[in-house]
Amino acid sequence: MRILITNDDGINAPGLTAAEDIAKELAGPDGEVWVVAPAFEQSGVGHCISYSHPTMIAKLAERRYAAEGSPADCVLAAVFDIMRDCPPDLVLSGVNRGNNSGENAVYSGTVGGAMEAALQGLPAIALSQYFGPELAGLDDPFEASRQHGAAMVRKLLDHADWTSDADFRLFYNVNFPALPGNDVKGLRVARQGRRNGVGFGVEPFVAPNGRRFLWVRGAPQDAKATPNSDVTANMEGYISVTPMRADLTCHASLEGLQEALS
Repeated sequence: MRILITNDDGINAPGLTAAEDIAKELAGPDGEVWVVAPAFEQSGVGHCISYSHPTMIAKLAERRYAAEGSPADCVLAAVFDIMRDCPPDLVLSGVNRGNNSGENAVYSGTVGGAMEAALQGLPAIALSQYFGPELAGLDDPFEASRQHGAAMVRKLLDHADWTSDADFRLFYNVNFPALPGNDVKGLRVARQGRRNGVGFGVEPFVAPNGRRFLWVRGAPQDAKATPNSDVTANMEGYISVTPMRADLTCHASLEGLQEALS
């Protein structure tokens, strides 16, 4: 198996080594693991692509490249340039430092990388590690994802829907709970949730030179969320698996809206 890895935390992020360990176990001794990741952190860029300026690519080692762009740019660089003659069988995006459950998935460059791979017709999985106080004493905060990641991906490869004839191919968003590996309770297939009453905001400040700036401010990640959702599963100690696609249509509203506007 030939596996492509990207992420949004950057080429030097510790979570990338967790993804490489997962990919090496899946690929086996005869497989290949390729890395095309952002040269600098790209957290929060979503499915952004560098449409208005070129992306510089640097080869760092055999099958290892850094791109001055987003995770989606990295996938495009791999598919149409770096791996043009040997396309990947699977794309893994992550392992992200922090969860991409709930509303976080909308902003996530990790999810954006997997989404771009799916749009290119490739099987893709986004992998993220929830952080919390339970991980404070661990030498490896990615222990849960490292311990359970390969088996989780293998289950998806064996049993999930990978049909490619739909307009928008499915990809999968996987989040590991903020627990030591041996304390993870199992997995739950769950919908994307929403944390109640929280979201991103901004914090204004004035620099010493008198200019005004805004910092984007996050929200509590342990807030109560939609029942039976990815957030709830993670907070209760389970790995969450959420099938996703790039289709943003609310299909349940189409018929009613047509009737109302007619």
